[in-house]
Amino acid sequence: MRTLPFALLALVLAIPAVAETMRCGSKLISIGDRTFEVLQKCGEPVHRDLVGYTLGSYDRREFSVEEWVYGPKNGMLSILTFEGNRLVRIETRRSR
Repeated sequence: MRTLPFALLALVLAIPAVAETMRCGSKLISIGDRTFEVLQKCGEPVHRDLVGYTLGSYDRREFSVEEWVYGPKNGMLSILTFEGNRLVRIETRRSR
């Protein structure tokens, strides 16, 4: 019974955090920004991956899905997910 709080704490710390904005120096990027805006504000990512493709609304268009990785900064990695050149997710997790 006493190990339950520790197990819950470990689980919470293992889950990546999701944010609506991210700071790059003195500039902010937000969900909905285009890839060129992120490049202007944050520079080239450390790593880029083409994850795959997804269908847009009403299944009329196919969009590429890309992940960009920035960091580590203060022990944290920032993983940005783009669908069709639009930022749709900002995730942070502790680097190992």
